[in-house]
Amino acid sequence: MLRAMIVGLALAASPALADPIEGRWLTGADDNGNRGLVDISACGAAYCGVLVKAYDGSGAEIPSPNIGRQIVWNTVNKGNGVYRGKVYSPDRDKTYNSKLVLSGAGLSVSGCVLGVCREGGVWSKQ
Repeated sequence: MLRAMIVGLALAASPALADPIEGRWLTGADDNGNRGLVDISACGAAYCGVLVKAYDGSGAEIPSPNIGRQIVWNTVNKGNGVYRGKVYSPDRDKTYNSKLVLSGAGLSVSGCVLGVCREGGVWSKQ
């Protein structure tokens, strides 16, 4: 009985233990005006994000060869809402060393590759 209560309490507390970066995020518009929906979840000791939907500039869902592709990976919580890892940018076909900064329901995304840095806009929690 006691064991069942402990397991029940642990399961009930699990959602509260989720990191704030976990969930679905709508990206900022890319160079083509398109946006994506990225599902970020725990991936071992880090966080990963997979593109689950793509949208054109008017907000209509569009097909994309990148659906199912990992867009965020090796991302770790550095504290104070800052995360560091890797982000892939489909519009430029480049992988960036990323800095993600969480502020409320917004995630500011930026990254650099070979000294060239880029702002990825603010992603919004869905």
